[in-house]
Amino acid sequence: MKLITEEVAKVKFITEGKGAKKKMYIEGVFLQGDIKNRNGRMYPVNTLSREVNRYNESFIMKGRALGELGHPDGPTVNLDRVSHKITSLRQEGRNFVGKAQLLDTPMGKIAKSLIDEGVTLGVSSRGIGSLKTTNEGYKVVGEDFMLATAADIVADPSAPDAFVSGIMEGKEWIWEGGILREQQAAETQKRINTLVDSKVLEEHKLGLFQDFLSNL
Repeated sequence: MKLITEEVAKVKFITEGKGAKKKMYIEGVFLQGDIKNRNGRMYPVNTLSREVNRYNESFIMKGRALGELGHPDGPTVNLDRVSHKITSLRQEGRNFVGKAQLLDTPMGKIAKSLIDEGVTLGVSSRGIGSLKTTNEGYKVVGEDFMLATAADIVADPSAPDAFVSGIMEGKEWIWEGGILREQQAAETQKRINTLVDSKVLEEHKLGLFQDFLSNL
């Protein structure tokens, strides 16, 4: 499965409360279905509906729906980079409108400072799934799509996507035993596991390591 990110520029940063009770939020359309986006991908709305329901039950309702500041290079959420907590994600037609509270974490404070200084920020959804190219040239996200986070906070969402696509989507990810693993690392581990004889393992160890490094 591929790591898939989609940037959204049209979100609002709003403030609720005053003084010590002041809280800052992100609000807007986090996901869109049944429409080809600028990255040349289309998410079937039924796939998004199913996955958003799972995300709501497993993460938002349990207070575990977190997002990061910046573009992570994998599908897992890094706690040391968490900047906000997603508090709601609801469907409105083919749009999925989300709201997230900025936290008083180091990254959350950086995001707040940037917004206070007038920096334009956007959000980027992050998930993994298969892609199928259509006859029309765009790609359809498969039914195996899994949402890692509904929103990371990113700078300049109008920037070209080539860099992000080349670095983040060039890796293959697999779901194995409840754990997301990078394809090359997983394949190397499987090959090692098949070399039961210690002598055979010793003979192949250097070759396996070189193969792994060449694919990084």
